[in-house]
Amino acid sequence: MKESLLPDAATHASDWVGATYLLMLVGAFLDDATAVDFASAIEAIYEYKKDVFFYQADDQHYIPRALLMDLEPRVINQIQTGEYRDLYNHENIFVSQEGAGARNNWTVDMNREADGSDSLEGFVLCHSIAGGTGSGMGSYLLETLNDHYSKKFIQTYSVFHNQNETSDVVVQPYNSLLTLKRLALNDDCVVVIDNTALNRIVVERLHIQNPSVFETNSLVSTVMAASTTTLRYPGYMNNDLVGLLASLIPTPRCHFLMTGYTPLTVDRQVG
Repeated sequence: MKESLLPDAATHASDWVGATYLLMLVGAFLDDATAVDFASAIEAIYEYKKDVFFYQADDQHYIPRALLMDLEPRVINQIQTGEYRDLYNHENIFVSQEGAGARNNWTVDMNREADGSDSLEGFVLCHSIAGGTGSGMGSYLLETLNDHYSKKFIQTYSVFHNQNETSDVVVQPYNSLLTLKRLALNDDCVVVIDNTALNRIVVERLHIQNPSVFETNSLVSTVMAASTTTLRYPGYMNNDLVGLLASLIPTPRCHFLMTGYTPLTVDRQVG
């Protein structure tokens, strides 16, 4: 029985990261990928474990097991009107009612996606800990997942804010500090994504003087794709998320992981 993971993205920063990551899983294998091409690409690439991050719809095309959530509609609207808008299940896209977006009862659809999995292993959450959505709504989402699915593994890719830039969110330090408590109590594994380090890598290593969100998102998506490779391809070791991370977490509370990757490149096609 194949095990499934349900990725969630909360905040506009992580929505872009999650969308870029899902495209990277298959888009790198296509010269001119369209939503229709993804079905044949996923069949060819992930012959055995394609159901980990995707499921097959009634019309035979594959849909990511993903929920996109935000309290501000700008980024999600770009995804919904972009080139790959047909890739997603639009019932799993939620923005605030005040933002004139989709309905906000995301727990119903999360339960539906979880019930539709043959063997749900856990959840993967992408969020930023500095903004209001990623810290507040992200913390509430973690608590809800831990309460409803206490025996399932929860992993987050948490983006820490850039310390070298001045933000209009003056409460970033407070948001980050309060979110860290939720990450320590309600999370099984936290992959720390340091925005300050990402920008420094893009400038100093990739020699891009004015990096945009596409370059940094591409680096994060590459790390995410590399860290889940053994989950998406057949092999003899680290075939599930628990087995992959068990050797990296010495004690339950010591579950904050740093990332490393080489060689460093920027995927212009995904960006």
